[in-house]
Amino acid sequence: MRGHVGGVRSAALSTDGEILASGGLDGTVRLWRTTDGSALGVLDGNGGPVYCVALSADGRLLVGGSGDGSLRVRDVETPRLLTVLGAHTGEVRGVALSGDGGLLASSGFDGRVRLWTVPNGRGVATLEGHTNPVYGVAMSHDGALLASGSFDGTVRLWDVISGTCVRILRGDRPYERMNITGLTGVTDAQHSALLTLGAVEKAR
Repeated sequence: MRGHVGGVRSAALSTDGEILASGGLDGTVRLWRTTDGSALGVLDGNGGPVYCVALSADGRLLVGGSGDGSLRVRDVETPRLLTVLGAHTGEVRGVALSGDGGLLASSGFDGRVRLWTVPNGRGVATLEGHTNPVYGVAMSHDGALLASGSFDGTVRLWDVISGTCVRILRGDRPYERMNITGLTGVTDAQHSALLTLGAVEKAR
């Protein structure tokens, strides 16, 4: 399937696997029929490069996140624009929909995760805790659990109803748990780098 001018940054499938949505650096979202590869539509006017797309389980709702920080929710069959959300400061890098399409999660370069109701676009919550851009989000089918992955090296699991982070997952960094209490012979910059890479220093 060809059609984008430039890189394709995201793709999403309906649950039955029959509809594919793709978002590209050319600022378009394209819809395809997977059975024969035919194009179903080209959606322009997305506010810049489209970094992420999501389809509802039934393939009826499409969400695209753009370089200008906005989200666009569309009806796939029409394809009518239902709402535009000013979601983030900076690029939107991740979107996810609950199984019924009633809840939308978005993440961005501003380090935040935001929750919205669909299709009216009412903001439900802003989830904060990541210290760097959040490049991806995933939501359980029932919309109760959300995962977010950030450039800060962590994956956070959130309880959607309460908006609280229930677990932080982090892989070991190069100096994870190395005790550098009293370490000498290093510069301040090297000391800070060791702490960033997982070393620990006990209070004296």
